[in-house]
Amino acid sequence: MASSGLAIGKVLDLLKAEYPDISISKIRYLETEGLVTPHRADSGFRKFSKQDVERLRYILSAQQNHYLPLKVIRENLELIDQGIEPAPLEPVEPPSPVGSDSPEAVHQPPVRISRAELLERSRLPEATLIELERQGIIRLRRGTSYYGWEALTLAIVAVKVAPLGIQARQLRVIKAAADREVELILAASATYVRNPETARRATLEVAEVVAQAHAALLQVGLDHSYH
Repeated sequence: MASSGLAIGKVLDLLKAEYPDISISKIRYLETEGLVTPHRADSGFRKFSKQDVERLRYILSAQQNHYLPLKVIRENLELIDQGIEPAPLEPVEPPSPVGSDSPEAVHQPPVRISRAELLERSRLPEATLIELERQGIIRLRRGTSYYGWEALTLAIVAVKVAPLGIQARQLRVIKAAADREVELILAASATYVRNPETARRATLEVAEVVAQAHAALLQVGLDHSYH
C-alpha cells in the first residue's frame, strides 16, 4: 500500500467481494459517524490507510455478521484504540443483509429459519414472539412456513431492548416509521416497474439512502433533545 493511502474507490474495490452491499455512500456515512477517519490530502480527497481498511472490515463484520448496533461498535473501537481487547463477537450465523432474491444475494443460500430455531438463536421468549407476530412486526416470509433474516434481526433487537425498558408492543413505533419509508422507497422506484431487474436494484439503492437518512435524523433528534 502506498504511503499516500488509498482512494475511496479503491477501498470499495477491496471490500466489495467480502461485503457486496458496501458502497461509497456507506463508507462516507461511517466516516460521518466518526467510526473511521481517513487522512485528507491537500486536494481534499480521502486517503485510507491499511489500518482504516481493517477498521472498516471490523465495522462491516460486526454489523452484518453479529448484528451489533453502531453504539456498541463505537465502544469496541474506542477500546481497541486504547489497546484494550473488546469482548469477542458472538458466533452468530450471518443472514443476508438484503432479501435472498435480490441481486446482491443471488449467489447466497436463502436463510430459512423455523420457529424453534428463531426462538433458540434469538433467545426471545415465545410469549414475546407471539406478541410481535400479533403486532405484525415479525412475520413468516411471504408464501412460506419459515422465517427469514429480518425476523431473526427483529427478534434479537426485541431481546436487546427489553432490559432498556422498551416492550415488544412499543416496537410498533419503529414499524410505523418503516412502513412510511417503504411507501417512499416504492414510489421512488416505481419508474422502473417495467424492468424487474432494474426495479430491484433501484429499490435497494433508494432503501440504502433512506436508511442512512433515517440514522442521521435520529442523531439530529437526539442531539437537539439535550440542552
